[in-house]
Amino acid sequence: MITIKSQREIELMKEAGRIVAHTLKILEEAIRPGISTYDLDKIAEQAIREQGAVPSFKGYRGFPGTICASVNNVVIHGIPDKKTILKNGDIISIDIGACYKGYHGDSARTFPVGEVSETRKRLLKVTKEALFAGLAFAKPANRLSDISHAIEKYVLENGYSVVKEFTGHGIGQKLHEDPPIPNFGNPGFGPLLKAGMTLAIEPMVNAGASETVVLDDDWTTVTRDGSDSAHFEHTIVITDTGYNILTKEGE
Repeated sequence: MITIKSQREIELMKEAGRIVAHTLKILEEAIRPGISTYDLDKIAEQAIREQGAVPSFKGYRGFPGTICASVNNVVIHGIPDKKTILKNGDIISIDIGACYKGYHGDSARTFPVGEVSETRKRLLKVTKEALFAGLAFAKPANRLSDISHAIEKYVLENGYSVVKEFTGHGIGQKLHEDPPIPNFGNPGFGPLLKAGMTLAIEPMVNAGASETVVLDDDWTTVTRDGSDSAHFEHTIVITDTGYNILTKEGE
């Protein structure tokens, strides 16, 4: 069931989203060659807790980290550890959630580490643009798959592929709520978008083929062909005229 959030609930989610956005900013400043994903995880947990929230991911279905830290060909759900040391030229996708007074915010960004190749810069640029290509269709009376179709169309036009095994999702008092939101498909399907719906839209884009493999830890998901992957995500609320991004600072 898709829940319509009250104004009070939206305000709580907005604060959760602000905390997530601020924590991502702190992580962006910390990302550099030589730092471990374990250290980034500790920075994120401290930042979230200092802002009066708790990490949404830590302990979720047994996940051990505050952040998902996914480097290069890791698509999602990379487990932070002391052995994964960032190198100049890497890219790292950080997915992060915070729960504030019972409501969640969820966002992801892929960051360059030091000086990265033009090829990797373009992958990051297109993935971020694909998110906003989908968000352009996030408004009342559109169908959910209008967002999905717009994301896939933009990605394919730019020569990349979208991950199909994992999706975006509704969000609120639970980290994952209805509806699932694929990053592919035909337009004109799925539920009608209505004001008060809160959704986490998150294209995962591969430089090569779309297929992925989950490793033996049951979390870390990599591209089957070893190609790079990028991930951008925002939590939004549908408004009377369009959408507002909840995972941002300010306002």
